[in-house]
Amino acid sequence: HLYWAVLWLALAAGMEVIGPLLGKRLIDEHLLPHHLDWTRMALLLGGVLITGWIATIVRYLQLVRLSGVAMRSVQRLRERVYGHVLRLPMAFFDRAITGQLVSRVTNDTEAVKGLYIQVLFVILDSSIVLIGTVAAMAWLDWRLMSIVVALLPFVLVIVWAYQRLSAPAVTRARQLRSDINAQIAESIGGMSVLQANNAERRFGDRFAKTNDEHYTQRLAEIRANAWLLRPALDMLNIILLASVIFMFGQREMSAAEVGVLYAFINYIARVIEPLIQITMQFSQLQQSVVATSRVSILLDEASAAEHSGAERRPRSAANDAAQAVQIRDLDFAYVDKQTVLHKLSLDIPQGAFFGIVGHTGSGKSTLLSLLLRYYPAPHGSILMNGVPLDEIDNEEFRADVGLVPQDPFLLAASARENIDMGRGLTQQQIETAARAAHAHDFIMAMEEGYDTVLGEGGSRLSTGQKQLIAIARALAGQPRILLLDEATSHIDSQTEQIVQEALNELRGRVTIIAIAHRLSTIREADRIVVLNHGRIAEIGPHDALMQIEGGLYQRLYLLQQLAA
Repeated sequence: HLYWAVLWLALAAGMEVIGPLLGKRLIDEHLLPHHLDWTRMALLLGGVLITGWIATIVRYLQLVRLSGVAMRSVQRLRERVYGHVLRLPMAFFDRAITGQLVSRVTNDTEAVKGLYIQVLFVILDSSIVLIGTVAAMAWLDWRLMSIVVALLPFVLVIVWAYQRLSAPAVTRARQLRSDINAQIAESIGGMSVLQANNAERRFGDRFAKTNDEHYTQRLAEIRANAWLLRPALDMLNIILLASVIFMFGQREMSAAEVGVLYAFINYIARVIEPLIQITMQFSQLQQSVVATSRVSILLDEASAAEHSGAERRPRSAANDAAQAVQIRDLDFAYVDKQTVLHKLSLDIPQGAFFGIVGHTGSGKSTLLSLLLRYYPAPHGSILMNGVPLDEIDNEEFRADVGLVPQDPFLLAASARENIDMGRGLTQQQIETAARAAHAHDFIMAMEEGYDTVLGEGGSRLSTGQKQLIAIARALAGQPRILLLDEATSHIDSQTEQIVQEALNELRGRVTIIAIAHRLSTIREADRIVVLNHGRIAEIGPHDALMQIEGGLYQRLYLLQQLAA
């Protein structure tokens, strides 16, 4: 498509160059000598009209073709960037800002369209017209053409000055646009907390400050445009036109040269206008370069599959390893010399129910993040079903491991879609998972059953119902290992009992690892692992741990009982 667009550009430029040459012949051969050959004059005049008409049609065709290229490029790039974001490891999102990511996927990819339609089209078109015009001028009178060429270095100086002045402003304005999006997304997402803390004015002032700085940077860019692009080149056009007319006036001019003067006056406009158009595109080019560099940086982020280093392979059959999870001498630190886990070793058998508890900062969530492969384990090893974690293909790993998070994420879609999550499950599979999570009854009690739209973030459901939907979603993938991240911390006691029943029914069929703040959730677990400052302090069933006088688990449990 691009090749055809360039070909049509060249054809249109050629038609525009031919027009003044035909006009010159009309003046020199017929009008000035009063040689009124109406047939030849009509042919020449018709040629001028036809070349202009052909140029118009061809420009329409190439603009449509280039626009198609631009739209397809934006479509494919946006899909590629969004698909890449979906595959990034969770460690990336620890430092990422949602609004800025949205800006990169939407605004920055859109800048590519401007690069094709405006920058590429104008520069190609203007360059072809410029080359053809200069060649025609050289054929007519090389001395006059040399005047035009001599002034071209001034254009380069203007462009250089424009880049020096505008580039910092364009880069900063692009960054500030992302900050504006980030602040808006953050404020809307936390609106209840914002209003509860009477922070509307403070957040409004912060936004106004960022918005004002964005305005200042855009104004600096506009000032550079106003001084160095159109006005400067318009002045160059006047100087060039005056120089050509002056040169004509300094020599004896025959009647035959009037046509040359006519052609040159036409060509000067065709030389200056492309230069004006090319230089005026540097503003868009600066924005496109900044935007595409931001997209490129995002695409350079290694995906979760690249982090794992595993080759792609289909999901394997159930492994015969006796241990579902094996942890050996695991050390981990988010920051150097601030170790969170110390020489942790643990075996979790197939089909077992293990609870992991501990005070805040004991390493529970860190251990879960490592089991979910959100972060690589630099020291020690983790094996699942006898295979090192970093050797398991990402899709196979995600199919084997289900997660029920502390704060369930629900789509603004139906109950069916929230359980299915695009996996193409049958109605029977969805209902089986919902029954296993004890969510089937309340789903069927809604007006449209599984087709009931749950609202944004599951706004139509209670916190407990959201959690049961999240459990059903995890079970619908038929995982071999189910991880629960404090899944009962925000729900009432009645719903907690339902969750406990669901977990008990899964025992022996699915390996369950539950990070728990409420110890009643994992009271019936086969083993309870008590972490303290990144080390295993105690391990055993509930009754055995309660027999340890003054033990950490006993103290945690009794404190919760007193608080209840």
